[in-house]
Amino acid sequence: MGVITISRGSYSKGKEIAEKLSQKLGYKCISRDILLEASESFNISEVKLIRAIHDAPSVLDRFKYGKEKYVAFIRKSFLENIEQDNVIYHGLAGHFFTMGIPNILKVRIIANIEDRIQEEMKRENISEKEARHLLVKDDEERRKWSMYLYGIDTRDSSLYDIVLHIDNLKVDDAVEILADIARRPCFQTTPASRAILKDFILAAQAQAAIVNMFPTAQVRSRNGVVYINIETTLSFEPQLSEEVNGLLKGVDGIKEVRINIIPFET
Repeated sequence: MGVITISRGSYSKGKEIAEKLSQKLGYKCISRDILLEASESFNISEVKLIRAIHDAPSVLDRFKYGKEKYVAFIRKSFLENIEQDNVIYHGLAGHFFTMGIPNILKVRIIANIEDRIQEEMKRENISEKEARHLLVKDDEERRKWSMYLYGIDTRDSSLYDIVLHIDNLKVDDAVEILADIARRPCFQTTPASRAILKDFILAAQAQAAIVNMFPTAQVRSRNGVVYINIETTLSFEPQLSEEVNGLLKGVDGIKEVRINIIPFET
């Protein structure tokens, strides 16, 4: 079996497709769960974090190294949630965090703006003008978030294995198509893909453990060895290594930590 990430705009039927697909495949469906876990690590209420996602990205600049911390905690929460396998995630950034993991099916759902406007008018009991304004604003903010945090444009079709347009193609059609694709051998979890995901998770856990102290550190993992690049104006000192290793004590699965000090150019 495997993992599916679904990127979608508001009122584009992506949530409905994800939920129906999860029932058909017997997969767990997650989205808001990621925010709940990340909000605890980020020390910010869930309500504020949800509101921040729908505001301009600059909201994170109110926190010192807010961008780096937000990405670190969201990545950790997301990857830990998909480790169990047989998962469908719908929401922001799933396709970004899984780049390099070969078996994950990355999906983008789009819908006609006029259909989305009618849906928002009905659900929010607002005028067509108000609905159009809100949808255009929401789409632009989502794009800004993606560019600001991850350097990618969610509209870029090359990020996905498949893009489905909900129009003549209905929700149930999309579910049937995705279920068929998800069962194909290339999207099944293998020992090799599981090992890659394990390294992704270990790197994410290590980054989240040190991000408050070393927010700009770059972390990767391979076969249980964690590699950390830290840019600093200080020359290498044993206490820095001790400090990093101390922060990583609570992270299971680390066989070795290798720290590379990069002199900061002033």
